[in-house]
Amino acid sequence: MHTKRIIPCLDVKEGRVVKGINFEGLVDVGDPVSLAKYYDEQGSDELVFLDITATHEERSIILKVVEEVAEKIFIPFTVGGGLKTLDDIKSILRAGADKVSLNSAAVKDKNLIKEGAFYFGNQCIVLGVDGKKRIDDLGWNVVINGGRIDTGIDMLSWIEEATKLGAGEILLTSMDADGTKEGFDLELIKAVSNVTNLPIIASGGCGCLDDFYDVFKDNSADAALAASLFHYGEVRVDEVKRYLKDKNIAIRL
Repeated sequence: MHTKRIIPCLDVKEGRVVKGINFEGLVDVGDPVSLAKYYDEQGSDELVFLDITATHEERSIILKVVEEVAEKIFIPFTVGGGLKTLDDIKSILRAGADKVSLNSAAVKDKNLIKEGAFYFGNQCIVLGVDGKKRIDDLGWNVVINGGRIDTGIDMLSWIEEATKLGAGEILLTSMDADGTKEGFDLELIKAVSNVTNLPIIASGGCGCLDDFYDVFKDNSADAALAASLFHYGEVRVDEVKRYLKDKNIAIRL
């Protein structure tokens, strides 16, 4: 059995780490370089860096900050936000990232997944999916542009298609649970695990130690991503790992 991964997330706006609820009400929580080093030292398995307004503002990601983070950490590093072309992907990987997360651009241009996987290897291509429950409560839609545009695209169908196109991993965020600290959206995660064999990074809603156990116990998720819980010092990464080890979850200490 593969070990589960604990992944802090740095949502970055204008060079600062921010956090909100349901993608709104963003507040400043710190410097990305300092936080990245802090999480590396705590034993994080990976780190995710998302420039959350790059797509909406129609600009490229802040390469200088990516380079500075990459210089300070020694763990796998995924970067997303505003990536639209193969050259964008190449620039991010050259800046020190190990993987890129493609979300809005992949929805608008499916070939970006296919070509990215071909040129850089599918292990470098993470499909970022922001899912939102439909009003009729029957399934989820794909939302893009940092939570601003509901595409009307069925989330499960999109993930099935992206899997065939060559994505290597799914970064799955529940917009309904994001920032609420009420627990991961287990229904959403289970539904996705039934349509793809790709590793799933569960994101959105983690609020306590028990939530990490709940998301791993049925083996649907391969990794758990959290932000505010770590940023505000409510729990440490190493504390989460010891807790999961005691619960007999396969984890790397």
